[in-house]
Amino acid sequence: MLKVKNLEAGYGKLRVLKRISMHVDPGEIVAIIGANGAGKTTLLHTITGLVRVGSGEIFFNDQNLSRISPEKIVFSGCSLVPEGRQIFSTMTVQENLLLGGYVKKKRDRSNLVSEIKRVYELFPVLKERESQLAGTLSGGEQQMLAMGRALMAKPSLIMMDEPSTGLAPLIVKSIFQVIIRLREEGNTVLLVEQNAKAALSIADRGYVLETGKIILQGVAEDLLQNRDVQRAYLGREMD
Repeated sequence: MLKVKNLEAGYGKLRVLKRISMHVDPGEIVAIIGANGAGKTTLLHTITGLVRVGSGEIFFNDQNLSRISPEKIVFSGCSLVPEGRQIFSTMTVQENLLLGGYVKKKRDRSNLVSEIKRVYELFPVLKERESQLAGTLSGGEQQMLAMGRALMAKPSLIMMDEPSTGLAPLIVKSIFQVIIRLREEGNTVLLVEQNAKAALSIADRGYVLETGKIILQGVAEDLLQNRDVQRAYLGREMD
């Protein structure tokens, strides 16, 4: 579904990504783990057109994304849940969701109602808060709203940037259960996380990113048992 080949990108003269090659197959959860500054967010922003490709190629369902606009990338079926949620705090929950469906609205307005219903099914608390200003939600509810907004475009690939940041463990568990459910319903997920253990515990495969390079990749369970991963990203060696 997603294929990245020899990708290089950055900001001005600063090269952040250095010949990144990776792929995501349909129906997978693929985790990308790494420390702060490793290039994880830059990778997602480059895939979604927010950062210009320096060199290399990005293909999504055989379409070259390297030179097309973020709006067209969303329209093609690829959505991003950004780091820090970036909801519209002065708008209501429902208004945020409707904005998430804006691209699809151009093609078929009738789908908006069914997509909102699906989001409320995944996150019942959002239904209870639909007329509430998004800025008054708790951190966990805001993360749910950010995920729901991305789902409104009905993506076949949903990318999530640090969805567990700043959340209580019980909320993190709930968020990750939703990610598992999304895969069960046929979605494909590319998950960027500093919480390596949580991410690899639900992922099918994983990549370890360090200073803009992929240094390890493999089946998620194998990465969980890898001693280098345990020392660097899990804080200890596991039994």
